[in-house]
Amino acid sequence: MIANTKIGKDGAQAKLVLDNVHKSFGQHHVLDGIDLSVPKGKSLVVIGGSGSGKSVMLKCALGLMQPDSGHVRVDGVDTTEYDTEQRNELMKKFGMLFQGGALFDSLPIWENVAFGLLQNTDISKKDARDVAIDKLRAVGLGSKIADQFPAELSGGMQKRVSLARAIASDPEIIFFDEPTTGLDPIMADVINDLIIKCREDLGATTLSITHDMASARKIADNIAMLYRGKIIWHGKAGEIENSNNNYVDQFVHGRADGPIKMDVA
Repeated sequence: MIANTKIGKDGAQAKLVLDNVHKSFGQHHVLDGIDLSVPKGKSLVVIGGSGSGKSVMLKCALGLMQPDSGHVRVDGVDTTEYDTEQRNELMKKFGMLFQGGALFDSLPIWENVAFGLLQNTDISKKDARDVAIDKLRAVGLGSKIADQFPAELSGGMQKRVSLARAIASDPEIIFFDEPTTGLDPIMADVINDLIIKCREDLGATTLSITHDMASARKIADNIAMLYRGKIIWHGKAGEIENSNNNYVDQFVHGRADGPIKMDVA
């Protein structure tokens, strides 16, 4: 395995590194040499339009998809060629908040939150339930919903349950896939605040993908923009308004006119 101590943008040693990652589907090049570095304990948000490659990038970082070439490093160790046993062990370091929540309709809330613990550890059901209730409280939900089912909760509450599941194992790295999609502006801001709180409480490193600029500005230490499979800008969150990049400027301000053109069928 290849050791690497790549340094993040702010000088801290990187917790997660994507190094020259390529991924294609047939003749369609989705990722064309992605280089990203997330310092330990920091939040990187990757922005970009639909079809820019954000989800594929996230899946490669998670190990759910194998890059065609390049390396994904966690704590300086190349994880790209991990076997199943090594991959399962690595996944214990990760938490994931899926775009649609991905809750199991047939399981009560507490079992949704504790699902990973019940599947991957020898924890008892009683202890798993206690952990689940503790994590529900961490995201502003009480124990009274523990035995309810996802369909009984609002969209915002379901998103908070999904966040509780993402932090149930006290992960070192948390991935967020469009965390505020489908939420009204107030609930989206509640979720942003909870993401910040959970990251700070755990000391976790986070990688998020979104097209919600309000969310990106709030939760990010650093922001990168992905366009047509390449990182075209990477800097501190506070610098994005003055990026001096026409593509970034158009996306950030949501303008139809500019170098980014919508594909027409």
